[in-house]
Amino acid sequence: MIPKNHIIDRFVSYVTIDTESDPNSNTTPSSMKQWDLANKLVEELKSIGLEEVTIDENAYIMATLPSNIDHEVPTIGFISHFDTTPDFTGANVNPQIIESYDGKDIILNKEENIILSPDYFEDLKLYKGQTLITTDGTTLLGADDKAGIAEIISAMEYLVQHPEIKHGKIRIGFTPDEEIGRGAHKFDVKKFGAAWAYTMDGSQIGELEYENFNAAGAVVTVKGKIVHPGYAKGKMINSMYIAQDFINSLPRLETPEHTSDREGFFHLHNMTGEVEETKLEYIIRDHDKKHFEARKEMMIKLTSELNKQYGKDTVTTEISDQYYNMREKVEPVMHIVDIAEEAMKELSITPLIKPIRGGTDGSQLSYMGLPCPNIFAGGHNFHGRYEYVPVESMIKAVEVIVKIAELTAKR
Repeated sequence: MIPKNHIIDRFVSYVTIDTESDPNSNTTPSSMKQWDLANKLVEELKSIGLEEVTIDENAYIMATLPSNIDHEVPTIGFISHFDTTPDFTGANVNPQIIESYDGKDIILNKEENIILSPDYFEDLKLYKGQTLITTDGTTLLGADDKAGIAEIISAMEYLVQHPEIKHGKIRIGFTPDEEIGRGAHKFDVKKFGAAWAYTMDGSQIGELEYENFNAAGAVVTVKGKIVHPGYAKGKMINSMYIAQDFINSLPRLETPEHTSDREGFFHLHNMTGEVEETKLEYIIRDHDKKHFEARKEMMIKLTSELNKQYGKDTVTTEISDQYYNMREKVEPVMHIVDIAEEAMKELSITPLIKPIRGGTDGSQLSYMGLPCPNIFAGGHNFHGRYEYVPVESMIKAVEVIVKIAELTAKR
């Protein structure tokens, strides 16, 4: 369907543009360099023949492929984000193309002895004989989610070039700042005008997801008192010890490294401390809404208990919800998942329907009135030097987009 070299060239042209988002910025997009790719995408969408191509003051991109049928069908959308995570550098990405992967270790960087090995990353074994795009071991790749963008644009280009494939109106949306949790914050759902959409932001071929975590962030602040340690008896209160009590009082096995599937967790991801004040930063995650609320209540109750022990206002805990499980919004319109599943099966792809242990733009968009399941984009090992994407998976994702458009028009 899509020439392999064509999608490789398109993808490489995206990942070599640095679009790392900045969680410490209050602007949208959070980093000015995101405009570099955003403006390129606008011109590319125009060049392949899409209509109503727009980019707003916050770098949100939208475009339209008009319907080519004479009866009304729902308008659908496809969405991806063009920023990359600040977890690992995305500057000076130097992709490596591995033709006919032999199933053995891939040397990413000989000088630094950085190796992508199937002994550790077992999913590599699924792609023996295929073409892989990897990093050079010094940066991330950016398949999350520039693979999704390459797939959406390639699918739209294919539909423009093949009018014999009948489809309704299709809307395209590309967003900044998804990696710092803001990708949907300024997305204009009304302007987008779709009945539903799909984010192309999953990993392994076949992934189809309509469940994600309920998510919150918590900041725990512990106050202490500093006095000269030689005369501290009965006077000093060391906030770090109290913070340690807080940490140890939460379920030790309910952390990311001990949980999987639909199991939730508490994750202490940052801490700073000295005698007078210690701050603990947590994220709270659970697919089940009741369990999610119980986790938040557990932290509040623990705060109260420590204050009874050490004194009023010694510990304060501020919890803010971040996003919710989109299953609640997708289940009433499950036909949108059924269409994607049918598309994969018609293309001999085994659907892998499972919960996301994270969140996507789609989780927020679903609560904004745009039900939005998530479909594979093909990449693996996101957010680090071992990231890679099989080209054949990207091509299959293009085919899924085209097939979804075709099936929607037949309903």
